[in-house]
Amino acid sequence: MPENPMKQLKIGKVVVNISVGASGEPLNNAMTILRQITGQEPCQRVAKQTIRQWGIRKSEPMACLVTLREEKADSFLQKAFRAIGGRVKPTSFDDNGNFAFGIREHIDIPGTRYDPNLGITGMDVNVTVERPGYRVGRRKRAKSKVGSAHRVTLEESMSFIAEKYGVKVGQDQ
Repeated sequence: MPENPMKQLKIGKVVVNISVGASGEPLNNAMTILRQITGQEPCQRVAKQTIRQWGIRKSEPMACLVTLREEKADSFLQKAFRAIGGRVKPTSFDDNGNFAFGIREHIDIPGTRYDPNLGITGMDVNVTVERPGYRVGRRKRAKSKVGSAHRVTLEESMSFIAEKYGVKVGQDQ
C-alpha cells in the first residue's frame, strides 16, 4: 500500500536575501551577485523607518532578495548546503518545519568566482517546507485553513532535509 501522496513533503520556496544596509553601489553589487548565483532578477527591499544614527532614511532601498521555486530552489539548496558544510543547527528550524541559515561569503557557494569589483557578501537563506494542498490557505477564492493534521512538524522537516539532501541536523558545527 503506497503512502498517501498528500502527506509527502516538498520544498515550497527558497528565499535568498542580501541586506547591505545602504543604497547605491553596495546594493547594486549585491543585486549582481544574486543574479549570478540564482539566475533570476532580484527585487529591492526598502527601509521601514528612519534611523538617523545609522544614516538610514525611510523608503531608501536597503536589501535585495530572490524567491526560488521548484527545480531552481532544489538546485540552489544543494549548492547552499555544500557552502555551509552540510550541517544545519536544530535551532534553525521553527515549529512549522521551516528553517533558515546564513552563508558568510558568497564565494563559498560552488561554481562562484571572486570578482574584486563586487567584493564579498554574505546572505540569508530561508526555506519553506510544505505538503501538497497548502495552497488552500493562500488562494484568493474559497480560502480555507490548513488542518492541524496536515501541517508540517519540526521533526518531519528535519528528517526530510536529512534524507533528501544528506544534511546533518545537529549541534556540532
